Amino acid sequence: MTKIFSHRFPHPEPVQKRLKLLPVFLPFAGCPSRCVFCDQHAQTGLGGLRLEDALEALRDRLAREDGGAFGLGFFGGTFTGLSLAWQERFLELASRFAGPGGLVHLRVSTRPDRVDAESLRRLRGSGVSMIELGVQSFSSAVLATSGRGYDGAVAAGACDMVRAAGLELGIQLLPGLPGHDAPLWREDVRRTLALAPDVVRIYPCVVVRGTGLAALYDRGEYAPWPLETAVQESGRAVLDFWQAGVRVIRLGLAGEPGLLERLLAGPWHPAFGNMARSLALRLYLEERLSGLAGRVSRIFLPSRCGGELWGHGRDNVEALARLGIVRENVNFWSETDIAVELEE
Repeated sequence: MTKIFSHRFPHPEPVQKRLKLLPVFLPFAGCPSRCVFCDQHAQTGLGGLRLEDALEALRDRLAREDGGAFGLGFFGGTFTGLSLAWQERFLELASRFAGPGGLVHLRVSTRPDRVDAESLRRLRGSGVSMIELGVQSFSSAVLATSGRGYDGAVAAGACDMVRAAGLELGIQLLPGLPGHDAPLWREDVRRTLALAPDVVRIYPCVVVRGTGLAALYDRGEYAPWPLETAVQESGRAVLDFWQAGVRVIRLGLAGEPGLLERLLAGPWHPAFGNMARSLALRLYLEERLSGLAGRVSRIFLPSRCGGELWGHGRDNVEALARLGIVRENVNFWSETDIAVELEE
């Protein structure tokens, strides 16, 4: 067989910034109400944490940092919903450790309806680098059913305000909320791409005991997405985000023991992130290779793809074989690109 030109193209995932990020969880702190799907205590593994205790724990943790640049993020509540005094106490403490050899990135998580131009300017002036907005969806109907208290226009406007303030933007999405189907999710992805965030988190909606969603589920008024649907839709979205240069920094909820103990239903899986990323990689290879003349004789992939190429439970094997990619012709290397050698 005659060997023909080797095609070389980049892995679609944007380069991740390798920076240690210290998370500070403030469950429900600053939240104006409890959304139908949410149980921050279960999701963070923290109970009724007092802000004073959280501040003291952060002070101790920062004092133990042994040098080197790191990031810090406030999660689990609505940071800008805290009193101004508490916001300043947390930010002032963080500022003491700011500098090239210390804290170099600071982010806060909040709601779209709890930001305005003035508060964003103040946060930037206090050293905040990024605002992560818990958008969840841009569908006004889905947001209303989920008890979010704002509509899609407010969500999009908040993203624009973050950008206008000169801050990095993170968007958190929750596919599978009540009334949320695949077409609405794909519209959410399209609208997110149009806003060009720096990072995205995807948390497929699950049912946790004690939430309003659990009551709907028990009455037969809500059905979560099947795992297969959540993986398929998330994986396709991941590829869209990758190709737009958007980093996907979280796929699925962390498996906190408190969450697993109270999980009633929904597309949670310990390997969810791997499953979605594997699908995204497979779809990308299909996109790049399906139109090429010739059959794959060898393929070289970045070594980091070793745990994703074949898919969880080898789900990708048949689809890859149709492209001519089989175990015998796969090689992993230290390069960041993907290279393919074809034969007639």
